[in-house]
Amino acid sequence: MSENSDKPALEVEIKRAEKPEAKPRDEISVTRHSITVNGQTLNYTATAGTMVLAEEKHNKDGEFDGNLERARIFFVAYALDDQHPEERPVTFAYNGGPGSPSLWLHLGLLGPRRVVMGDAGQLTGPPYQLTDNEFTLLTHTDLVFIDPVSTGYSRVIEGENPSDYHGFKKDIESVGDFIRLWTARAGRWLSPKFLIGESYGTLRSAGLSGYLQERHGLFLNGLMLISAILDYATVDTTPGHDLAYVTHLPTQVATAWYHGKLGKQRSLETVLREAEAFADNEYASALHLGARLTPSARRQIAQQYAQMTGLSENFVLQNDLRVPLSRFCKELLRDQELTVGRLDSRFTGIDRDAGGSSTDYDPSYSAILGPYTATMNHYVRQELHFESDLAYEVLSGRTQPWSFKDFENRHVRVSDTLRSAMHQNPHLKVMVAAGYYDFATPYWAMRHTFDHLQLNQQLRGNIREAYYEAGHMMYVHLPSLAQQHRDLSEFIQWASKA
Repeated sequence: MSENSDKPALEVEIKRAEKPEAKPRDEISVTRHSITVNGQTLNYTATAGTMVLAEEKHNKDGEFDGNLERARIFFVAYALDDQHPEERPVTFAYNGGPGSPSLWLHLGLLGPRRVVMGDAGQLTGPPYQLTDNEFTLLTHTDLVFIDPVSTGYSRVIEGENPSDYHGFKKDIESVGDFIRLWTARAGRWLSPKFLIGESYGTLRSAGLSGYLQERHGLFLNGLMLISAILDYATVDTTPGHDLAYVTHLPTQVATAWYHGKLGKQRSLETVLREAEAFADNEYASALHLGARLTPSARRQIAQQYAQMTGLSENFVLQNDLRVPLSRFCKELLRDQELTVGRLDSRFTGIDRDAGGSSTDYDPSYSAILGPYTATMNHYVRQELHFESDLAYEVLSGRTQPWSFKDFENRHVRVSDTLRSAMHQNPHLKVMVAAGYYDFATPYWAMRHTFDHLQLNQQLRGNIREAYYEAGHMMYVHLPSLAQQHRDLSEFIQWASKA
């Protein structure tokens, strides 16, 4: 190349370098749809895309120095047409992980379209399908599904560090700031407002109940906590910490009953009430005594444990009366060379060999991963017309390690944040939904947390509970989905009147 031909190219490069970069912008797709529920046609508008989150900057003297765009948050919002915003509730939804986007609640429980995947023992295979969701909560509330940073299509702005958002505090701040911004832009400050989260999303909801009130003055009508965990002490199996064995035992009993290890002469309700009483009394006392427990009492507890769970007495004794979850899931159906699931113990799997002490994988997670991932990727592009070449991150490992530095040297616990929010806003209502076959967030662990909330007695009536014969994602079980729709609808109507 000649010297003269080099020069113009150099000038072009200089001009490009000096040209200021365009600020990140929202990318939004708006589409219109309709669905028929119980003979009634619902016309609604779907808004899908990314909203840019900016933070105020201040110089070293504390003076305002403009806004800094830091992240793009992917969301999908549904609003019924021709409604009065002041009267129409709006619900913000997300899942947990941490590291999960909102596709589970979106396409499983709440949204106007849902996954067709079958249930335990009757799973459909690929290719998967979507269908209209006759149980959509759009019948009673507008919906906004939020994917936290590094999940779904949500990402930090170029040059920002994703790990800044991978922790308890920043996660709550960013999701809370998105809720505030969306509420302002949509003109929904006077609407009844709700949060619905699942799993770690319930911990996020409890944190948000305080953050939204204290930072933005945004008071909520209600929280809907699906498969709740607000206190990690209730599931911690560190040696010397026995509470988790107490809270897991009723779910072990439910699982044994479901798989026929206890016979079918007694109902699930009957065996669970017995398990709960045993867990809270004789079993909890025995674990507390430790080495002071006499050999005869130890054997008696092992016998009761074995009879209730379908395990052998010798196996219970070998595990010092404390059967870890991984061993239970491997042992219960070992004679059939099957394992049971963690998210939903109704599901069974097959390991490489039947002789190990722990499972190779969670069959209940494998059952949902394919259907939900495929249908979400199809739905966003083909029906919502939002285009992105990014991978839609489902339970992304990119969010790990997750920072809990705010809880250093103590258990993660947000139940007191929820209690404080309810004391400051006595109109705040809470609904808790739990599946009997959920080992990830056992229903008896949730029960323990709410029994120790230290909530003023006059506000105890603000809490409702619902239980389902399914697991962590109870809505994959169609009878539970139908019941859950009724429960959530009644809760929204009740809490919106506050």
